[in-house]
Amino acid sequence: MNLVIHPPVDDARLTIVREAARPLSVVNALTPADAIAAMPDAAAFFGKVTPAMLAVAPKLRWVQAATVSLEHYIFPELIAHPCVLTNMRGLFSDVIADQVMGYVICFARNLHTYIRLQAQAKWAPQGGESSRVSLAAGPGVVNSIDRVHRHLGDLTLGIVGHGEIGTEIGRRARAFGMRVIAVDPHPGEGVWPIDRLPQLSGESDFVVIAAPHTPAAAKLFNRERLAMMKRDGVLINIGRGAIVDLADLTQALNDGVIAGAALDVFEVEPLPADHPLWAMPNVIITPHVAGYSPRIAERHLAVLLENLSRFHRGDELKNVADKSKWY
Repeated sequence: MNLVIHPPVDDARLTIVREAARPLSVVNALTPADAIAAMPDAAAFFGKVTPAMLAVAPKLRWVQAATVSLEHYIFPELIAHPCVLTNMRGLFSDVIADQVMGYVICFARNLHTYIRLQAQAKWAPQGGESSRVSLAAGPGVVNSIDRVHRHLGDLTLGIVGHGEIGTEIGRRARAFGMRVIAVDPHPGEGVWPIDRLPQLSGESDFVVIAAPHTPAAAKLFNRERLAMMKRDGVLINIGRGAIVDLADLTQALNDGVIAGAALDVFEVEPLPADHPLWAMPNVIITPHVAGYSPRIAERHLAVLLENLSRFHRGDELKNVADKSKWY
């Protein structure tokens, strides 16, 4: 019986996997044709399986995807096949949560504006009288509320998708004193059902999309949904680009429907160089790097090795996906 790997892994990783896979033989397939040739005797597969590979794999019991997201991985034959599909869920949770809080702090403290001004050698404190409201707080005392520099402890962060990434985002936001609310298709303690998304949108100063791309989530944030947000609200998307209608978001930012956006993922990647979002001062763009970290490679291998061990013992595998739901 085989563990088939395709695309192939490097020699150092292959040596470790061969040892962990015993008594399975490991086929590190260089080409799709090599993988197809090895599939009739495959009990397990790691990498990117295709319909052609699956069609000649009568003994296949487990497929380990090399990615977290599955929207480009799932196909009808795989859904129908009795094999168990697992993904790499959990690898990026803390890393992506750190990036989200970076966005939040940038907008709360206006750092994205100051970085741009620094490039012009321009000393220009943001705010000033036009953005301040004076309130009498007692005899002889005046407080000033700055609408540009915001206090995190006064703000609400709403999370759309309360999986492992969403959970980590919430943990960090609470550490900054923020109120955290969340919606998810699988509600639980402190997590609202997805039908309360309009309420979350209206109450949140920052709306963070941490959901996977599923059929139900495509263009979930369109013109109507964005209009439910606060006018001084900020949309953060580290989930999947297909969840946000990019044209509607661009129009909403132009029209002042929302105050800003931080985007790591887009409907079209790379984002075209002539797209108007690049020039918007109230937008932070990063090139799909929220999951980058020197720790990811070791975690990636650890998930595969753990599941190989569980597969040999006949135990439940880690990160089992619902193929019909794409996550």
